[in-house]
Amino acid sequence: MNNSILQNEKSLQEQINRANKELSILYNISNAMRTTLELNHILYIILTGVTAHTGLGFNRAILFLVNNKDRLLEGKMVIGPDSGEQADRIWRYIKEANQNLEDLITADKISQRTTQSSLFKAIKELKIPLDKNNASLLSMAYYRGTPLHITKDMIAQYANDPLLQIFRTNELIIMPLKSKDQVKGIIIADNLYTQKPITEDDLKIFTMLANQAGLAIENSQLYEQVVYKSHTDSLTGLWNHGFFQHTLNLEIEKAKENGTPLTLLIIDLDNFKKLNDTYGHQNGDLVLVDLAKILSEFSRETDYVCRYGGEEFSIILPQTARQHGLAIAERIREKIGKHLFSQHAIFKNLTVTVSIGLATFPTDAHNQGELIARADKSMYIAKFGGKNRVYAHELEDD
Repeated sequence: MNNSILQNEKSLQEQINRANKELSILYNISNAMRTTLELNHILYIILTGVTAHTGLGFNRAILFLVNNKDRLLEGKMVIGPDSGEQADRIWRYIKEANQNLEDLITADKISQRTTQSSLFKAIKELKIPLDKNNASLLSMAYYRGTPLHITKDMIAQYANDPLLQIFRTNELIIMPLKSKDQVKGIIIADNLYTQKPITEDDLKIFTMLANQAGLAIENSQLYEQVVYKSHTDSLTGLWNHGFFQHTLNLEIEKAKENGTPLTLLIIDLDNFKKLNDTYGHQNGDLVLVDLAKILSEFSRETDYVCRYGGEEFSIILPQTARQHGLAIAERIREKIGKHLFSQHAIFKNLTVTVSIGLATFPTDAHNQGELIARADKSMYIAKFGGKNRVYAHELEDD
């Protein structure tokens, strides 16, 4: 057997081995994506597949999602070390622990691996307008709908690009994630630390992964829309009573585990029956919608604003002690009292007031039922004490 035949056989065997590896990678990542419909977990699985040693093996990866409402690309998740030293430590640990893809994608690792890097903190603030006149790399990739491979020879001409001002690198892939010919997101990946060149084979398998990822993202977003609608109040758009009960239970458990306080506000619109009798129920609904907007504007990202029922609202304030909760409640009460409903012509500068009851876990209650009962009782004390006031539960009230 001559050398050329041996070389051909060796080359063919290498191609077969590479194809088997690629199929194995895609199979494992595809199977992992089918285990959940929760969007954050799906994004994490996708990026882990891009960066894992048992996946595509890139050093770093960033995922942007399309915000169709505001026509933006928004940074959602990053996996990758902040330095070469950190990269060496991580890869050495993974190798020694012999971790496979299944080990890496467990849900409890999401926050640990994706939200603690300095790159994530920079990327989450980056918003890329989806404008055909926008010459940025991400906008270009979105409108083309095809991968961009920015090589070492090309990188200098994009030095002022918003992405490369944050994601310092000398070669990268920008990969659109598509479903039904619509771009759902974009992944950026590089090999900053290993300096391994990005090959045509890398592009090919990355494209195959991206096709699966786009479908998984669309399915997850559709699922989350259904879940969101089932948990929200149709009139105000706030979380509904069922969501309130479920979430309060979860947050109390978290407070127990972490040894942190939690404050609950129950808010009642004063004289709502009189308002309905005067202006009619449809116009009363307009007041409830406006109040919901005010409550949402004055809440923090970590808070849960809910429609408790009728003209009552509730706000769950995690990691919030009594005094801080009182300050928040007072600001809400004052804002509502000063709000003019003149945008609805029928009201002629109508103003309304609210009574707010407050109770804090664990100082005022040991469980969910007690906390709700004491916040509700405090609200009634505020209401029967003259209305338009905040009252915090006191032990002598029991």
